[in-house]
Amino acid sequence: MAGPALERFLADEAATARFGEDLAMALRPGDVLALSGDLGAGKSTLARALIRAVADDPDLDVPSPTFTLVQSYDGRLPIHHFDLYRLADASELDELGFDEALAHGAALVEWPERAADRLPAGAVTVVLEHQGDGRLAHLSGDGPAFQRIARSLAMRDFLGRSGWGDATRRHFVGDASARSYEIVRLPGAAPHVLMNSPPLVLGPPVRDGKAYAEIAHTSRTVAAFVAIDRTLAAGGVSVPEIFSQDLDQGFLLTEHLGSGPFLDDGRPMADRYVAAAELLAFMHGQSWPYRPEAAPGIVHEVPPFDRAAMAIEADLLVDWYVPAVTGAPASGAVRDGYQREWNALFDRLAEAETTLMLRDFHSPNIVWRPERKGHDRLGILDFQDALVGPCAYDVASLAMDARVTVPSEIEKVTYNAYVAVRQAAGDFDADAFAEAYAIMAAQRNSKILGIFVRLDRRDGKPAYLKHLPRIRDYLRRALAHPALAGLKAFYEKHGILEERTL
Repeated sequence: MAGPALERFLADEAATARFGEDLAMALRPGDVLALSGDLGAGKSTLARALIRAVADDPDLDVPSPTFTLVQSYDGRLPIHHFDLYRLADASELDELGFDEALAHGAALVEWPERAADRLPAGAVTVVLEHQGDGRLAHLSGDGPAFQRIARSLAMRDFLGRSGWGDATRRHFVGDASARSYEIVRLPGAAPHVLMNSPPLVLGPPVRDGKAYAEIAHTSRTVAAFVAIDRTLAAGGVSVPEIFSQDLDQGFLLTEHLGSGPFLDDGRPMADRYVAAAELLAFMHGQSWPYRPEAAPGIVHEVPPFDRAAMAIEADLLVDWYVPAVTGAPASGAVRDGYQREWNALFDRLAEAETTLMLRDFHSPNIVWRPERKGHDRLGILDFQDALVGPCAYDVASLAMDARVTVPSEIEKVTYNAYVAVRQAAGDFDADAFAEAYAIMAAQRNSKILGIFVRLDRRDGKPAYLKHLPRIRDYLRRALAHPALAGLKAFYEKHGILEERTL
């Protein structure tokens, strides 16, 4: 049975080059594009555009691999251009390192029929044929690669509806979710960001018949980002302006806030952390709407950071970290004791001051713009998972930055800067805030210990393990507060804070 199919009319060479970019933006390691077409149908134009887009080099020399049989290029991922015209037998693919090429990169294969049955089942077939003054591209396949390509073509259509159909596309950044971002450019215009945010796919039920994302209140559609973005902008926070949106498909065309890193060559700078803390204090001094609109009639109900959400996040430590350090699943007694300690702390948060909690207010999501003044120096990103929760959470997220070691002295000046602004505004309970800060810092860093181990054990991403010593240090800082004495004793009893290599 034939798999899904798509057709695309390409009016000229420029359209063919854009089509090559669209294919390039969808590629992942292991993908194969099987390219066929008559002489002069545009295969070379498509191949050059695709490879240059992956390499992010518009002037890259892309010679035909007719005689070398394969040419390889570095870029966002390795891309290997095979021309199998001179291949005598499919077994010669072994000598060309075909399987090795797919282990970490993608392949563009011309004369794919000479590979016989060696192409993977998920390969996408691209056939170009003449049609009038242009050419028609036929795509077929069945699997994730074809689905990604179909979505990339839909993104090009969205750009067309937004007046940016001729824009060049380049990969910008991805994150731990299914979201991805591209930089799109048109001559004479400022670059924009193209956001690809597919609807969240819920995992299996984990508790009370609900998926983890349901309990933790992870945003399910891009409407959450749009609604929070508009809310923050109205409140004087520098967030990306949204120029065009397709809420059904999950596409946004937004302002590019810049690329100035919040860190200085990977190091935290006290003045920038102070500025961010003062921005948080400014935000927490406001009253925010908790039912903002993403579009007329489309309301986003900001969920609460309730006990169930806090608990299922904290449980990641016993689900993943404890088994990793002990070599066995956490016992029922350990789980019961852990949850008992946390429930006592959640009780103490009942009277904590709450606000619009952005949830991941840390260095990867802050753009530093030193040429600007005041709060506008900070461009804020990635807030679609915002909740209504304790003010202290975002301060802890900032001052105990999961991706960079924040020395205790910078943590202290960050914390003090926030408290000073809140106290100056009046009616601020510094002691209650200090306790809430410690509890939220402990909850967040317990969760992160579990997440980083899960990324290694489940997702094959061992690089996250290098962050564990930092997170343990943050936990020790948080557990020093007297209100957390019981949790600290529990962690010490079970060796959770011990330094060890996984």
